[in-house]
Amino acid sequence: MSKLANLKSRTLWRVLGVDIAAPLAAIAGALLVGLMLDWPLWWVSACSVLVLLIVEGMVVNFLLLRRDAVTVGTDDERPGLRLGVVALAATSVVAAAVLGYLRWTEPDRALEADSGEVVKTAVDMAEAAATVSPANPDASIEKAAAFMVPDRVNAFRESIGRTATEMANRNIAVEAQTLSAGVEALGPSAARVAVVLRSTQTVANQQVKQAVVPVRVTLTKRGDQWMVLEMSPIHAR
Repeated sequence: MSKLANLKSRTLWRVLGVDIAAPLAAIAGALLVGLMLDWPLWWVSACSVLVLLIVEGMVVNFLLLRRDAVTVGTDDERPGLRLGVVALAATSVVAAAVLGYLRWTEPDRALEADSGEVVKTAVDMAEAAATVSPANPDASIEKAAAFMVPDRVNAFRESIGRTATEMANRNIAVEAQTLSAGVEALGPSAARVAVVLRSTQTVANQQVKQAVVPVRVTLTKRGDQWMVLEMSPIHAR
């Protein structure tokens, strides 16, 4: 009796696991894959065929159980079929899990990547704009202008360039170094970054002057590249 009970128990678990749970898991995985892909037409067709085949297989399995008292899960002469059903279910579930992970974590990865890029662009532009070299005052201006959107470059050259030229004519050298920088706001195509600079002014035969200069850099996304719209000082309240 004990052996018979064990045999019946094993048969029941095979039916539940291989003949019922595995096909249903495969169907659920296929539906979840479609959900993650936003149901493109090609997957609607493929999923429909796959689900239809699985349902037909379950119907045939049920008929075999009624007629021959054997199913794919309980047929010891064809273990390959049992392995194939389990493999199909596992593949479907794993594919759904991988796509779900990539889909749900993609916004976080994109936000992290954009955060790093806007800060780097803002820092490079701010340091270049705040640097003055008497030997070549236009060099830093052109470097800063390379980070800007094209339609704002001329206005930037006129405002910052005039100041840099005046300081260079007075033989004043300015070196800017970033103390800190952080994102104030970040959206899909717009960002605002606060940058705190240490400005060191050097004049021949005079004492070196240092000052902390906070600026706000506004950026926009053009294609896949973040570019600067403007840079303005942050006034203390």
